[in-house]
Amino acid sequence: MPIFKALASITAWTMFIVFWVMGLSTFVMGLINGDLYGSEPAPMAYPVLFAVALAYGVGAVVIMRLRQKME
Repeated sequence: MPIFKALASITAWTMFIVFWVMGLSTFVMGLINGDLYGSEPAPMAYPVLFAVALAYGVGAVVIMRLRQKME
């Protein structure tokens, strides 16, 4: 059982880091390109990437909750 706790912790932390890096890099690239606050609507890629980043964040929370229930 300890191996599953360790794997859950590693997976949750990895997903949490990917959540922050992906969300911030998408935001920064949108600002640099001028797509987020320009006069034209933002390309569909930005909301999709933000949604994927959010899914990673929610997945990390779910995995950590499951890890807590293993104890």
